[in-house]
Amino acid sequence: MEKAKSENKKKIGILGRTFDPAHKGHIAISKEAKKKYKLNQIIWVITKKNPFKSKTSLSLKNRIKFAKKINSKNPYIKIKFYEDKIRSNRTVNLIRFLKKKNKIADLYFIMGADNLINFHKWKNYKIISSICKILVFDRDRYKAKSLKSLGFKRYNKKGLEFIKFKKVNISSSQLRKI
Repeated sequence: MEKAKSENKKKIGILGRTFDPAHKGHIAISKEAKKKYKLNQIIWVITKKNPFKSKTSLSLKNRIKFAKKINSKNPYIKIKFYEDKIRSNRTVNLIRFLKKKNKIADLYFIMGADNLINFHKWKNYKIISSICKILVFDRDRYKAKSLKSLGFKRYNKKGLEFIKFKKVNISSSQLRKI
């Protein structure tokens, strides 16, 4: 009976970023997470500004509009902006809010290996892994450093999974240079 309950639980993936701009790499990891973890939906949570970066190149409105446009054929991906509602751009506050809103759902926080390197610097990062499973997607040039990171050493096999997959060789910073 207990197993049947967990199989019927809603599974929500969360990909939070500035999406400056959104691209096919974000779609690829979303599709892989959906398939591998049988996620019902994935929420792309767009933030006004990354706390570790000085600025964004596109306006929030344009980033939201473009993310919606490139996902028009992916109805399971929802584009959301929550910062005004939760009065924060911190991942821990977003995760708490989404867990409260979806009490019986399993949450999966999706990130790239580059973000795992500094995960231990995120505000209340320990709480994030206690609320949801963290899915870390391999990225070119970041694998070795991320596997040596404090976040990987501390949470590997305890709420964190490193996922190898066929990478899309693209990044938002590369697109901004075009």
